[in-house]
Amino acid sequence: MTSFKTTTKVRETFRRKGILGEGERTVPEETPVAFSYGGSTHAVMMATPADLEDFAVGFSLTEGIVTNGGEIEEIGIEASEIGIDLQIRLVDERNDRLVARRRHMAGPVGCGLCGIESIEEAVRPTPAVNTSPLRMRENDIVAAVAELGARQPLHFETRAVHGAGFYVPGKGIVAVREDVGRHNALDKLIGAIARAGYPGRDGAIVVTSRVSVEMVQKTAIIGSPVIIAISAPTALAIRAADKAGMTLVALVRGDDFEIFTQNDRISAGAAADVA
Repeated sequence: MTSFKTTTKVRETFRRKGILGEGERTVPEETPVAFSYGGSTHAVMMATPADLEDFAVGFSLTEGIVTNGGEIEEIGIEASEIGIDLQIRLVDERNDRLVARRRHMAGPVGCGLCGIESIEEAVRPTPAVNTSPLRMRENDIVAAVAELGARQPLHFETRAVHGAGFYVPGKGIVAVREDVGRHNALDKLIGAIARAGYPGRDGAIVVTSRVSVEMVQKTAIIGSPVIIAISAPTALAIRAADKAGMTLVALVRGDDFEIFTQNDRISAGAAADVA
């Protein structure tokens, strides 16, 4: 597995209690990561250069390029001085669909992807998740956020990255991924749980960020019916979650939190024992 440097130590001047001093701080690396399909670049994200195979799978799933990991035949990682290129080879049928999608999106407007198609893509319907049998207790929410916070080594070292975890009642957090970008962290997590074979409908997504509509859409794509966040949601995220039948919990602070949608999925009482 290819690995890259994820942090760097830098010199700094700091002020503490009115006194200036010199010191050293660890900061996260951030690099351009390109997603290429069939040799053509589809998108470039600024990201932490870690868990790249998970990133490739998760991005492909949440962008609707594939419907399952089995439609990806191979992932190659090509590094250069200026960034990383993820060369993703799809099965023929999926590759043909992606080629057709590119042709449809490349309209006559000067900016290529900023016509009506991209607006429709941004507000695409969020898949329904209300068929999931998942139910959680109030203390599950508290436990999920607390465990995620304790399992973020990169954030502990830098205090500058987001985390995303997958919480299964009775098991706890079964996967965690980190990145300088909140969407990237979620894509990496989705790729990780897909590759590990965890059904999304069996657990909740937990994030250390605010909740945008895109975070709701990504969560719904894998069938998870609950998203839990430490920060606030947007109004559009709340509407999308409610329409999809998703429970959106946010502003988790210790034992306190706020449920914005579908609160019948959360019951009073303690969490199940975590193995």
